[in-house]
Amino acid sequence: MTRTVTVAATQFACSWDEASNLASAERVVRAAAAQGANIVLVQELFETPYFCAEQSPKYLALAKPVAGHPTVACMAALARELGVVLPVSIFERSGHTLFNSVVIVDADGRELGVYRKSHIPDGPGYSEKYYFSPGDTGFKAWDTAFGCIGVGICWDQWFPECARAMAVAGAEILFYPTAIGSEPANASLDSKDHWQTVMRGHAGANLMPVVASNRIGTETIGSPPITFYGSSFIADHHGAFVATADRETECVLTAAFDLEQVRAERTAWGIWRDRRPELYGPIASHSRA
Repeated sequence: MTRTVTVAATQFACSWDEASNLASAERVVRAAAAQGANIVLVQELFETPYFCAEQSPKYLALAKPVAGHPTVACMAALARELGVVLPVSIFERSGHTLFNSVVIVDADGRELGVYRKSHIPDGPGYSEKYYFSPGDTGFKAWDTAFGCIGVGICWDQWFPECARAMAVAGAEILFYPTAIGSEPANASLDSKDHWQTVMRGHAGANLMPVVASNRIGTETIGSPPITFYGSSFIADHHGAFVATADRETECVLTAAFDLEQVRAERTAWGIWRDRRPELYGPIASHSRA
């Protein structure tokens, strides 16, 4: 028995022309579908430039509720037309609370639910705590038309607990929409290799593919500007690169995986059989007891 799924990572530059950004998202999704992709990942907060580069109340007005969200509606129609699964990143308003969220859209255009970013960074150029409350959904796995997927958002990807929790919930592939680039406080720091290595570790530790989509281009919201380094990639269940993008070019990457073959190897390898969750209590604490 085989169960082959083709996944896609994408990357493009964003501007303050929101219609153009949505058109870019549609363009890369269509290109991925034309290459046979079943699940297509678009980068974090693609509707606008990465406004978290500075703290400004004017950007708080960008948040919208999931219900009736125009971008989600457009992407849902696109998913239905092309028969692809789309995790859609949005700036969500829920009552008085704002979240960095992903709406999971199945291949028939149905919204399966929402994941809200759990780990919220705060540092020069990445002032997300000003905008977003920590997510309250917990880590989830979503049964889609093309397999069970887990989706974390950017800073979530640095935490092995996030990846493992999604895997324990049943995820077969992990997806990470991202916005990461240069560090305004330290121009000499290039986190690209570290960024990729951590997620490749999640793939190898959980024996499941990982897909990461980052943005490209230089954005001048803050001072100094941030240059996003792209380098989107797909890793296999051993953590090896299957497809990688460069730092500057809009592109679509695809890779196919037989999820039944991966499942059989994951089971035979024994890491799930030999887990000892009863011993892992200390990681639920912030400090040594």
